Amino acid sequence: MSASFAPALAAARDAAGPQNHPASTLYVVATPIGNLADISLRALHILQKVDVIACEDTRHTQQMLRAYGIDRPGAQLLAVHQHNEAEAAQAVIARLAQGERVAYVSDAGTPAISDPGARLTAAVRQATYRVLPLPGASSVITVLSASGMTGDKGFVFTGFLPSKSGERQQAVQALAQETRAVVLLEAPHRIEALAQALAVLGQRRVTVGRELTKQFEQIETMAAQDFAAWLAEKPERLRGEFALVLHDAPVAETSGEGLRVLQLLLPELPLKTAVKLAAEITGESKNALYEQALALKK
Repeated sequence: MSASFAPALAAARDAAGPQNHPASTLYVVATPIGNLADISLRALHILQKVDVIACEDTRHTQQMLRAYGIDRPGAQLLAVHQHNEAEAAQAVIARLAQGERVAYVSDAGTPAISDPGARLTAAVRQATYRVLPLPGASSVITVLSASGMTGDKGFVFTGFLPSKSGERQQAVQALAQETRAVVLLEAPHRIEALAQALAVLGQRRVTVGRELTKQFEQIETMAAQDFAAWLAEKPERLRGEFALVLHDAPVAETSGEGLRVLQLLLPELPLKTAVKLAAEITGESKNALYEQALALKK
């Protein structure tokens, strides 16, 4: 056992031990996204208490458990990943039917958020068994909290964009019309392609979170058009997992001319076509005109 986590295990027993932990329950447990110290006391207690731990990668989870000083034989770990989740859910349900407690963990962070777990929880709930979430680390909330994003429109979680170039470009075009902040995730081998695709968004700000909570964590904000060049400056910037915030787009004021053109075009054309033509005719912001068009349609 790592001596540094021995007091944490004792604290977990003291803090969470007296709480109610119902049987026949799936416990969805958030685990650290990089820093082992980000585990919660309740998570440590549940990982010791449950009858079986379902996990995205049994080897990864076994390594994590041993780092905390939790000894679990391999027979108590059940693989539930993106390739077998539907079938493995039935094995979990069978254990719940026997009155067992089952925990589910993904490789890092909160399960079912761009990680396996959603199909499992849906199947368990459909089988009328309880799903009990244990909150904790999430790259989405972590990068948002450090981004300085101050828009009052909220945010959209998009996760990973398509890997194929054409589909990715279409997705970025859709992002250009989204005025709210958008949270994206990306793997290191695709981050350059994402940066090149986002360049069309010009001066729109993007906060890049790399290796969040780890020793070489880096969080930087820049214009989308500068992202690719920033990556190219240093080889180490291509390493690690990425979480990004595309900041909310400032909505520019439209003139009376833009509104007048929209009023003429909207009865005759689809909304997006009318906005595109109005922007070309008046030179005004397409995003601002789009907001005006939506208001007129209502």
